[in-house]
Amino acid sequence: MTIAKMSWQPQYRSSKYRHVFGKPANKENCYDNVPITRSVHDNHFCAVNPVFIAVVTECAGGGAFIVIPIHQSGKLDPHYPKVCGHKGNVLDIKWNPFDDYVIASCSEDSSVKIWDIPKPYSTKNITNARKELLGHSRRVGLIEWHPTASNIIFSTAYDYKIMIWNLDNDDPVIHSPVRTIECHKDVILSMSFSTNGSLMATSCKDRKIRIIDPHNGSVLQESDGKTHRASKVLFLGNMKKVVSTGASRWNNRQVVLWDQDDLSVPLHQEDMDGSSGLLFPFFDNDTNMMYLVGKGEGNIRYYEIVPQKPYFQYLNEYRSNLPQKGIGTLPKRGLDVSSCEVFRFYRLVTVKGLIEPVSMIVPRRSESYQEDIYPMTAGTQPALTAHEWMSGINRDVITNNLALGYRKIAKRITDRRLESRNSFISNGLDLFECPPPKTENELLQMFYKQQEEIRKLREQLSQRDIQIRQLKLEIKNVHNSAAPY
Repeated sequence: MTIAKMSWQPQYRSSKYRHVFGKPANKENCYDNVPITRSVHDNHFCAVNPVFIAVVTECAGGGAFIVIPIHQSGKLDPHYPKVCGHKGNVLDIKWNPFDDYVIASCSEDSSVKIWDIPKPYSTKNITNARKELLGHSRRVGLIEWHPTASNIIFSTAYDYKIMIWNLDNDDPVIHSPVRTIECHKDVILSMSFSTNGSLMATSCKDRKIRIIDPHNGSVLQESDGKTHRASKVLFLGNMKKVVSTGASRWNNRQVVLWDQDDLSVPLHQEDMDGSSGLLFPFFDNDTNMMYLVGKGEGNIRYYEIVPQKPYFQYLNEYRSNLPQKGIGTLPKRGLDVSSCEVFRFYRLVTVKGLIEPVSMIVPRRSESYQEDIYPMTAGTQPALTAHEWMSGINRDVITNNLALGYRKIAKRITDRRLESRNSFISNGLDLFECPPPKTENELLQMFYKQQEEIRKLREQLSQRDIQIRQLKLEIKNVHNSAAPY
């Protein structure tokens, strides 16, 4: 009798995101001396878009936040202007997804304010909001813009109510919402919308997760809250699933996956560890990658979500010795696609008053635009008006191709290079005798290298100027000491 020899080979799952890694920004690209809030509220405290970074801070007599142009890295001036006007601490801030110069804030003073950020950014404090929303009876802890409808914003407060506001009018003060959802019996801890905004998921202090129709406020699904105490809940794009983070009955940190049409039994759950810090979930609908950011620690775990079991494919973990108090994420349209960046975090590190960008990079040898990791993504055009949404209409988000913006930048750089080359050749000089670039990425790298060389030359000139001034002072002192009395 012959015995068949059994051979075992490990099964490796093919994925273009298997080797994604986190790359922290260089010191000169971080934001230093930032007065980050000392509040213990469980929010992100940071909101980012391709133009600005907004961070919750504090000021005398009320709450405030600061707005920093995203390219203005380095040390912040101690007297940097603030956006202030709330009478209590600011608890949450969110940029309008369709206008990079409009931001909403909510506060312990029970109000929501809508602010216009000037262009160029002001050097003075901004104290006058464009709109003030007054309707809640207790402090407002969360705000969320509707993902597809313009000028629709949701707010939730410690009065257990979710209020829906229509900003599409000229009234500077709105005293009542267009709709109120009153299905919760305790404080709402988080809100999340499905991709087209037709469904809303909430987690509540009563430990339950609810799937709600935002048009009429009806509860479509509800978990029992017995085995999993949910803190944060998040829709997973178009996968018809939601993920929640919280604690198990044994007080371990836990991540749970649910079918949005059935919250009676979880699809999958994982116990993480015994730490007490909150886990913030983030999801990238373009790559199906989920990130778990631990508050009070420096770790960012990331997974790829797949349709079948085991659902969570662990990829890797970014680690830092500096703990994060809050976190902001950049919309996909603001990423550096030339370096295969697929996600970017902005970590708030209170120990050093630091904002540290962390880029998630897909390592690729090819230097051309990578279409397979940059599918069509959400743009800045709303899919429907506030009136259309109020009448019960839902529409999918309008998407853009990131390749178009990339090609425009590459063409602009090429045009500038040709103009510079022609001007030098016309004067009998050719400073660009290096071989021509083979790819757009190589062209971008050459441009950035030239910009860096110009910056270094400016620094050298500044140092020489300081040396000249010192020499002049020394010569003057010598003449003064040699002068007859």
